[in-house]
Amino acid sequence: RSDPAIQGAALRRRLIAAAVVLVVLYGGYMLWFRNLSWFAIDEVTLSGATTNEQQIKLAVEQAARDMTTLHLKDDQLRDAVAQFPTVASVGADTSFPHTLNVTITERLPVAFIKAGPRRTAVSADGYLLPGATFDHKQLPRIDGVTASGARLSGDAAAQAAILGAVPAPLPDRVTASSWDEEHGGVAVSLDGGPDLRFGDGSRAADKWTAAVAVLSSSEHGSPSYLDVSVPERPVSGG
Repeated sequence: RSDPAIQGAALRRRLIAAAVVLVVLYGGYMLWFRNLSWFAIDEVTLSGATTNEQQIKLAVEQAARDMTTLHLKDDQLRDAVAQFPTVASVGADTSFPHTLNVTITERLPVAFIKAGPRRTAVSADGYLLPGATFDHKQLPRIDGVTASGARLSGDAAAQAAILGAVPAPLPDRVTASSWDEEHGGVAVSLDGGPDLRFGDGSRAADKWTAAVAVLSSSEHGSPSYLDVSVPERPVSGG
């Protein structure tokens, strides 16, 4: 009868040998096989981009030269499109053996700023979107902002955050925003309605919910302003 100790030692040796084989195979895959030119990317499809589409595709194609369909490099893809402020995120998958499929999620214009005759779209997270197509008659204007850099900051960013959360009943009525130092923050002009005061740019959705509730209620009459800086306690006045 076999000695249990000998059997145990033999089993351990087999397990160690199997683990070594697996490590070697995995290392070979990671360092060699998945980078073979057999799987080189020679076609890129791009979806979701409506602005700078050709430039984005070219940037992705250049980044993809250092990848294969078995070895995508997400960081390099993100770096490739980082120069385009209209791109909020990028995702990718492959079609074996040679196609890279890239999906772009865009930042959408929620407002615009004006410098002289030039109008530039702005996203809800404050990025300037040069080249983005928009109808300035359909978007509110952020007043008193001089753009510098790729993204708004401070008071201007707070206005973009508020305008980016305008709910479905009101987009056609929101005309402009400004920073009202006297009343403590973002002030939004509403066509045919009271001036809306939001305070800072936080809790934008909650503040708009409070504003809609008051505006749709007949109990508040026709106030000249509505302050929803604390959305749980909206204040209106004449």
